[in-house]
Amino acid sequence: MTRFLVSNFGRNKKIEEMKNLEELFEHQLKDLYSAESQLTKALPKMQKSAQDSKLQKAFEKHLKETEGHKERLKEICDSLGIKPTGEECKAMKGLIEEAESFIKEKPDAEVMDAGLIAEAQRVEHYEISGYGTAVRYAKELGHEDIATKLQKTLDEEYKTDDLLTEMAESRLNKKAK
Repeated sequence: MTRFLVSNFGRNKKIEEMKNLEELFEHQLKDLYSAESQLTKALPKMQKSAQDSKLQKAFEKHLKETEGHKERLKEICDSLGIKPTGEECKAMKGLIEEAESFIKEKPDAEVMDAGLIAEAQRVEHYEISGYGTAVRYAKELGHEDIATKLQKTLDEEYKTDDLLTEMAESRLNKKAK
């Protein structure tokens, strides 16, 4: 079975389905790169919309980490001889659209912060899933050094999720009541 991809020039480009785990791994890396690229554009909007100074700082910190994640993925792709671009992460696009839609609703300040945490955690959970899969594929394919780099990113995503949970449970959800 053959799939078609619409190029930037509006022509259909024939591509073959992935044939092995290496090709699937490459697809996953490109998808993660796209996700991180999209997130670097969305996080400043979330930071600007946050009312709580600690939440603003958390978004700022995660933006820096996200830029690092993107660079790490580029290095991984370079080491594998693949171009990290060429995929659009539709899941991240949808998650960001949901967050932007929430921001446009302009809820009360406390509700905004609680909602931004919820939107950010949806993103984190998606990234945790993606990086967890990529780590497993890298190990299966014998790319131990790449698996280690991906695991570092995965650990950072878990830490961000834990921080958001702590902020929500300790203060921000209570303020939104």
